Amino acid sequence: MSRSAPPPGSRPALLRFLGGVRTVTGSKFLIESDHARILVDCGLFQGVADLRRRNWDKLPCDARDIHAVVVTHAHLDHCGYLPRLVRHGFRGPILTSAATARLAEIVLRDSARLQMEAAEHANHHGWSKHRPARPLYDDDDVDRTVEFFDPVPVGSEIEIMAGTGLALHHGGHILGSAWARLTLEDGHSLAVSGDLGRPGHPLLLPPEPFSGADVLLVESTYGNRRHDHESARRAFASVLARALSRGGTVVIPAFAIDRTEVVLHELAGLRGDGTLPRHVPVYVDSPMALAALDVYRDALRSRSPELRPEIAAGGEAAISPEPFLAARTVQESIDINHSTGPAVIVSSAGMATGGRVLHHLHRILPDPRNAVVIVGFAAEGTRARDLVDGARTLKMFGEYVPVRAEVADVPHFSAHADADQIIDWLRAAPPPHTTYLVHGEETAAETLRERIDHELGWTAVVPRSGEAVLVR
Repeated sequence: MSRSAPPPGSRPALLRFLGGVRTVTGSKFLIESDHARILVDCGLFQGVADLRRRNWDKLPCDARDIHAVVVTHAHLDHCGYLPRLVRHGFRGPILTSAATARLAEIVLRDSARLQMEAAEHANHHGWSKHRPARPLYDDDDVDRTVEFFDPVPVGSEIEIMAGTGLALHHGGHILGSAWARLTLEDGHSLAVSGDLGRPGHPLLLPPEPFSGADVLLVESTYGNRRHDHESARRAFASVLARALSRGGTVVIPAFAIDRTEVVLHELAGLRGDGTLPRHVPVYVDSPMALAALDVYRDALRSRSPELRPEIAAGGEAAISPEPFLAARTVQESIDINHSTGPAVIVSSAGMATGGRVLHHLHRILPDPRNAVVIVGFAAEGTRARDLVDGARTLKMFGEYVPVRAEVADVPHFSAHADADQIIDWLRAAPPPHTTYLVHGEETAAETLRERIDHELGWTAVVPRSGEAVLVR
């Protein structure tokens, strides 16, 4: 790949893998050159306790020494550590798309609220080993963080600082998502895929093709799987029909950003063809999801270039399966949980790690008339994964709840590209010097590494946490 001559005496940049390797959470990649220190993504670790504890670890550099953060999209595992970074002294720009800046603020405020509530609960009930228990960050940290958001245009290169450039390209994963390409002061380039969308996303256009870089970090969440969207749609419709025919309630744990919109789009179609009768209410019980829905509605009204043209032309009906009932307050959520009769409840968190969905699961799991539909990736150590793996009991609110409801695993609703789609995204580009497989559990990452090696002939590596490599 052609590049400009490096400045005399400049040293190669160093890339450090601080998270998002051999796991699907905690994405953080630090690029250090002679004159710049840039962090790409700044996510929280989620899932098993050993991973969550890593959120409290110190970074290998002072947060005050980081010049800028690039955020690929607004999911918590890519942006959720930002307030902690600001608490520790980061004061540079947070560079991202305009839609990501709006959605990330929603995500971070919800994250702070949940952590503050967890700390308060721990102090009240004495279950934390810390005295007193404290949140990772709070509302004040989020207030300070959003002041550093600096939206940049997608598709144009900007200069972060002298000699260091950034270009964002549509990622097709969620609204505002992007893959990032950094041009470094020595002339080398580094690309980070973030989370890539699948070409069949019902709302968003496919990701812009990879155009090449010296070093590539590519996600591998579904590196060992293939999506079958049509089978998934049939399975989704079938489980809904079965549960509703039994007079049951269907609970769909869904990520508040994008997955809720995709699920609502599918429910709108099922409402239209009669699979979902008009007398059966659809509830969205997640303040964060409802706030994100407003951002998606704005994108529909403005006909965002990220949206599929037919979706933009159809307006808000694309994500509105009438009657669609929003539960914004705690009391409205409680009222839903006390309702009887067939219903569909879409609630977060998507992996059932917390949030209002737990109250709905607590109520419906013991009754075999009901159903739970898992519509996305379920990470190790989460309740969603336990359900997918066939758990007969689930621990919530200090007790074990029997699982007698039907459980359906429909992961092909995922907003992630599968292995074939990632290979296709890579195929047309000139080979990087090295491709690193990140943001995937170890088996998935290794499987995709082997495919890239054998099918493309590229040098591909699954890095280890904390590893540092030269950018050449």
